[in-house]
Amino acid sequence: MSDPQNPFEMFIRHAQEMAKSMNPALESFTPKGFEQLWPTMPKEWMEVAFGKAFNKEGLDSKTRLFLTLAGLTMQGAQAESQLRITVRHLLEAGATKQEIAEAIAQMSMFAGIPAMTKAAQLAKEVMDEHEDDET
Repeated sequence: MSDPQNPFEMFIRHAQEMAKSMNPALESFTPKGFEQLWPTMPKEWMEVAFGKAFNKEGLDSKTRLFLTLAGLTMQGAQAESQLRITVRHLLEAGATKQEIAEAIAQMSMFAGIPAMTKAAQLAKEVMDEHEDDET
């Protein structure tokens, strides 16, 4: 019987192979450059990254995205592009603006008010853009 592969290592390897096959220049992109090129992940990729691809009985993509948002908020919202992309993906996954705001507010207890404020500001920018796109 062989040992199962580490899901994280497997995901990283697949992501690297995918980037290489699409365009070798993707390796030199900055997060902001990538965000401008690809503001949201295709649904199929989102399911692989945040869905039940690795564990059929695991968390759904919306829950995984909320965990990602919590982690990014805890880091002081330093990864601005990643936080904005996560909020976009949450909206695509069916999260409400209220749920996103509550998740960020919850993190203030652990990350502090400055981190929560920065994350809330970034999320509001994305939600305002999303509102503009719908009209």
